[in-house]
Amino acid sequence: MKPLTLEPIHSPLSGELAVPGDKSISHRAIIFGSLAKGTTIITNFLDGEDCLATIKAFQLMGVDIEQQHQKVTIRSKGIDGLTEPLLPINLGNSGTTARLLLGVLAGLPFHTTLYGDQSLTKRPMDRIAKPLEQMGAKLDGREMGKYLPMAVRGQSLKGITFRPQVKSAQVKSGVLLAGLLAEGKTTIIESTKTRDHTENMLTAFGGNIRVNGNEITLVGKQQLTAAKIQVPGDISSAAFFIVAALLVPNSEITIKEVGLNHTRTGILDALAAMNVNIEIKETAHVGGEVIGSITIKHSQIHGADISGDIIPRMIDELPIIALLATQAKGKTIIRDAEELRYKETDRIDSVVQTLTALGANVKPTNDGMIIEGGASLKGTQLNSYGDHRIGMMIVIASLICEGNITLIDAEAINVSYPRFFEDLKKIT
Repeated sequence: MKPLTLEPIHSPLSGELAVPGDKSISHRAIIFGSLAKGTTIITNFLDGEDCLATIKAFQLMGVDIEQQHQKVTIRSKGIDGLTEPLLPINLGNSGTTARLLLGVLAGLPFHTTLYGDQSLTKRPMDRIAKPLEQMGAKLDGREMGKYLPMAVRGQSLKGITFRPQVKSAQVKSGVLLAGLLAEGKTTIIESTKTRDHTENMLTAFGGNIRVNGNEITLVGKQQLTAAKIQVPGDISSAAFFIVAALLVPNSEITIKEVGLNHTRTGILDALAAMNVNIEIKETAHVGGEVIGSITIKHSQIHGADISGDIIPRMIDELPIIALLATQAKGKTIIRDAEELRYKETDRIDSVVQTLTALGANVKPTNDGMIIEGGASLKGTQLNSYGDHRIGMMIVIASLICEGNITLIDAEAINVSYPRFFEDLKKIT
């Protein structure tokens, strides 16, 4: 794809949008639909590259999956109907597919090899491999099991009690999936509650799981049954348009049918701390997930301290919040976000480098960044680093820049939001 020229706009944003389906929930719907017996129908599926990688993985294991844009039909014989893949499984750029699939494969009687693109090959997998090995899994990855490519020799697993050392829903979910296939009881005790889509999805497919505060328990060898799943709009995708409306003078937009799961709405709490003008209405409860609408008006933004338990609830939204903070009154400090260093890029470094190139005053710290508000941003040539969220952050920054931005590797945005530019046009 040729470099993309992005021009500032000179009029308010207005209108309504329905953002694509939630990426985390789309992944899990494919996984649970493939493990459940019967025909599962998924609507508002996110047909981005990451979620398509999850579909391809289960197709290689013999699951009949038909995908037509945002509708997916899965015809599965259940866990016992999965077959050993003949080829190594290419996960592309999808860390979610990697960590959740390791949990599934660890308990299946297969030999499988997983690999990904250059970015995924640098992301740590030992955080999920170690608890799986405690359950009896046999895994062999690069650098003593830390990185992909990784070979899995499925074993009979036993449930464990696990206290995650990192605040990661992917690690939690991988262990829960392994626990579903294991003998006995698996208990996970989190220090901070992470997104709970796996727990909700397991219940939607007829599974039995007990959640008591930050303690989650399930018994293995359960049989799941097919379900109909409506995927809510992805609040992580909505975040880019929320910030766009806050930045562009006189703007007002409404985003419909967005997922408002409490474990994902840290961004709304952060925006409240930044004193912005935002209205939230809950409209439905579907499959354990809350869905609603968000109306955003241009606001005077104030700097804030964003840290603590809110961070796992908004980890993917921190890059776009950092952009917002460059236009705030006062200083914003983001702390306790070291997990950003283990995303598609080191998002602390990539955010700091990108915003600094635009003219902002941003300093990295070990676990976050310090952002001085009131910056005048100027267009320049930038690279997405192959990271979809950095790419979208740059596009939103271009709306208020002085001069044009030239964006290299804009196609990275397709990972989570293939129609991003189409939706942006709807409100400009």
